[in-house]
Amino acid sequence: MSTTQDTDARLDLAPEPEAPKGEQKKGFWKKLKRGLFMTHTEIIERMEAALDGRAVLDGETLEYLEESLISSDLGVDTAVELVERVKAQVKPTDQKDVERVRRILATEVADLMSKAPQPEPLTAQPAVILVVGVNGVGKTTSIAKLGKFFLNRGEKVLLAAGDTFRAAAIEQIALWGERLGVDVVRQKAGGDPAAVVFDSLQAARARGVQRVIVDTAGRLHTKDHLMAELGKIRRVIDRETPDWQLRTLLVLDATTGQNAVIQAREFSKVVPLDGVILTKLDGTAKGGVAVAVARDLQLPVVFLGVGEGADDLIAFDPQEFAAALLGP
Repeated sequence: MSTTQDTDARLDLAPEPEAPKGEQKKGFWKKLKRGLFMTHTEIIERMEAALDGRAVLDGETLEYLEESLISSDLGVDTAVELVERVKAQVKPTDQKDVERVRRILATEVADLMSKAPQPEPLTAQPAVILVVGVNGVGKTTSIAKLGKFFLNRGEKVLLAAGDTFRAAAIEQIALWGERLGVDVVRQKAGGDPAAVVFDSLQAARARGVQRVIVDTAGRLHTKDHLMAELGKIRRVIDRETPDWQLRTLLVLDATTGQNAVIQAREFSKVVPLDGVILTKLDGTAKGGVAVAVARDLQLPVVFLGVGEGADDLIAFDPQEFAAALLGP
């Protein structure tokens, strides 16, 4: 095992994190708006085309509206439900009012996403955060962003390089640890992930660490092996730190659209999930997949990744997300 130097840190993972104040909040809002720009533009353009020149919200117009939402990866069932909600609220005199339809949609999107069960907020008690997801979705970078997010909250953080299947994953975690100035517990490639977690928990307890963030292998195509591996990790955590909190977060790549929903569904069969980190929102027109994950799978989105920097992680807020997705 080797470690990098440790430093002060703090984190809180709550279903409704404390909103940043003043200029910081404005900066986060700009990042979210920028990240969802492509999705926002596609939905609005298609919506305007669907409603243009139509005096009534007839069946053909509703079909066009559904298609605009489906094409932005909100999913068929979600799109149908949203359009039905719009139909129930739009008055005959407003039926050709694009702005009113957009406002109603934004309200209903926020409502749908707010109904997903939220994870219990972390307290001052130490916690382990397991991060899962297939390779290539931005899992390791998301772990670094989580570390920075928690550091900014004033708690001590430790990273565990539990994806021992890939040497590159171990090195990437170690590099981020150096950049952030936090401890990284690792072994050589091919080692036992549960042993890495064991070492991490012992180190965290000895050093007064409040948050241990654990990387895990992303080989979903070998579900039996992954389930056994994650099960062993969970047993180690339960045995060594029975009084600690545990959260499991799934990282999904927004650019994969509905494939992200499929991944979420499959991972939920392997391990209980507390929430989703949706990455790569800064370069896709498929940001609507967040709505499908929350509505179809009842998985709350807790963080959004809107860039490659350590600070490019936004605590999720349904109203702000819906406004960025559908607002003016």
